[in-house]
Amino acid sequence: MITISIPYWPFLIHYQWLFKLGPSTFGMEILSNTKNSRPVKVLSDRLNRTIKQFFLSQYSTAERAAVQRVIMDMNASYQAFVHELFPNAELIIDRFHIIQLMGRTMDTIRTQCLKQLDKHSREYKVLKSLWRLFHKANPDAQKSRYLFGLNEYSTEQNAIDIGTDTFPAFKTAYETYIDLHDALMGRHADELKNIITNYQPNGTPLDTAMHTLRKNLNGVINAAKSSYSNGPIEGINRKIKELKRACYGFSNQANMFTRVYQLIA
Repeated sequence: MITISIPYWPFLIHYQWLFKLGPSTFGMEILSNTKNSRPVKVLSDRLNRTIKQFFLSQYSTAERAAVQRVIMDMNASYQAFVHELFPNAELIIDRFHIIQLMGRTMDTIRTQCLKQLDKHSREYKVLKSLWRLFHKANPDAQKSRYLFGLNEYSTEQNAIDIGTDTFPAFKTAYETYIDLHDALMGRHADELKNIITNYQPNGTPLDTAMHTLRKNLNGVINAAKSSYSNGPIEGINRKIKELKRACYGFSNQANMFTRVYQLIA
């Protein structure tokens, strides 16, 4: 998904959505106004050439050169043509996708740790049942409460310590996740840069995640400096997901587009 900001255009969001129908797939692209989240344009497919052709045919070189910023995820195929279409644009990686990448990486390491534990141990119970605590930005270190799964009274921070102290690699992943989250959401760009550039590989999936962030370093740092995000389009994303679950799929692409138009009108 891409958000495009220019001085005199409405703010635009480019959002991709992919639908599956048995062995076949079809997709769509939604362009919407970020100020009121109303749809501006729906493209018939999600191919790069379709997106490029839309902007090349609808907007002049001068208009595209006036684009100030492009907000997107870390999809390399989109980044390949963003600067071709918008040569003066500043690239911003959406904050949600940065946190999502780190959170999924931490969950992968947590799952690897679970396979090494006795299923009746306290460590297993914490890592298995209380996994949400490891995604919490500010766990409670003062108030004890009964934690189901662990089945004892404990503070949230103590439960986290039980889960991380046994596995140094997981503890590193957790601490890196929290530090990166706090720096990103606190708009501390220099601190965020230091976390990414000073990271030392340790042979875990975290290495791949940090390499991805380092490869997109400028966009990630810009995310900490900017207040813009793809938030409004995530709302449309949720609506389409709910529609897809409710209707069990569409055999006719036109009917699907009609329902999406009705949903986001």
